[in-house]
Amino acid sequence: MTFDRRNFIKKSFSGGLIVSAPMSLNYDEKTEARYEKIDQAAAKPVLKKELFKDPVIIDRVELLHFEGNFLCQVFDKSGNQGVSISNNARMNFLYPIFIKQVAPFFIGKDARDLDNLIEGARIHASNYKYQGLALWIPVATVEFALLDLLGKMADRSMAELLGDRHHPSIAVYEANNFRGKSAEESIKLIKAHMDQTNAKALKFKIGGRMSNNADYPSDRSEKLIPLVRKTFGDDMVIYTDSNGSYDAKEAIRIGKLIEEQKFDFYEEPVPFDWYEETREVKDGLKVPIAGGEQEPSMHNFRWLIGNDALDIVQPDIFYFGGMIRGLKVARMAEALGKQCVPHISGSGLGYLYMMHFVSILSNAGPYHEFKGFSDDIPIASNTSDLKMKEGKIDVPTGPGLGVDIDPDFIRKHKKIEVI
Repeated sequence: MTFDRRNFIKKSFSGGLIVSAPMSLNYDEKTEARYEKIDQAAAKPVLKKELFKDPVIIDRVELLHFEGNFLCQVFDKSGNQGVSISNNARMNFLYPIFIKQVAPFFIGKDARDLDNLIEGARIHASNYKYQGLALWIPVATVEFALLDLLGKMADRSMAELLGDRHHPSIAVYEANNFRGKSAEESIKLIKAHMDQTNAKALKFKIGGRMSNNADYPSDRSEKLIPLVRKTFGDDMVIYTDSNGSYDAKEAIRIGKLIEEQKFDFYEEPVPFDWYEETREVKDGLKVPIAGGEQEPSMHNFRWLIGNDALDIVQPDIFYFGGMIRGLKVARMAEALGKQCVPHISGSGLGYLYMMHFVSILSNAGPYHEFKGFSDDIPIASNTSDLKMKEGKIDVPTGPGLGVDIDPDFIRKHKKIEVI
């Protein structure tokens, strides 16, 4: 006899079998149908394994360091090499986890099975206990290096190993953070930045960052919200981000002010792990709600999408564990008609990975963050000048990373050893 879950739920509710179930479950046939759609989307393979006829056995995974930069090198049994630069701001604290907990798992594995390896790394040696950026930044760092290796073997960019190219160039929004300054000071600084970039969209900060409704200085956000629209006019695309500053009631009140100015999305109105409250804010407003940059859990993204708590998903390509996991979230969102605007920690080559990721998103939002590359990492590309022009930047299309890292710079790095 086949167990029909949906029919069981329907009969149970109609027959009174689950009358004592918590109302917070909010489980109905529509929710079940949404979950079916997003589960099917997430289950599809990501890496194009068919590009590689023979096994690609990982032989070495190394982490090296030079003047604040953390460089990952991977080698297969045939001597092919891949390289990535990690999230340097975080790896300074996380390198023991990379070396002891993450790197050993990949040794001897077939890189063609990367979809499963990424999830396997979470289970290996009870790594799930570190879930969050402590685990996922090291895993993402290895993934990027393996995609560089595989891309060079297949003569394709890392993006084209995972999906079809939809966006040869990325339209950019100008992001800024002038919390602590008055609304009047903030608008002058925002305008100065916009004048330099010619971007067609901007994002500015409100609230105080996980501040329990506090604003810095007081009333800054209420003054700044209308001032931004007045300064830049009706044609400017405007996003705003509270970084979890409010409880649900205050988030909705501020959201009404945002709606009056016809802003284009409202990011993290409540703390990132307040899931029910995120949905409450979404239900109470018309402005699109964005979130997910701090989310480490695939299952929690499933809940946020399946329960219609977000309009726009924002997995961070480092914090969430790389492009493969991020694409699964984007696909879940697309299954329900939602957009993906990934968050990225700009440290290292973060914006490069973000550009590749966005280039293959069929449900990408119209604008994405880009603050430029650091001169500390010498890179060059034959297919992109890696600079924003008139609010856009071309995505590099060369093999692997799509850029060449100066070999002399790489040679300066020394392998890290831990006790």
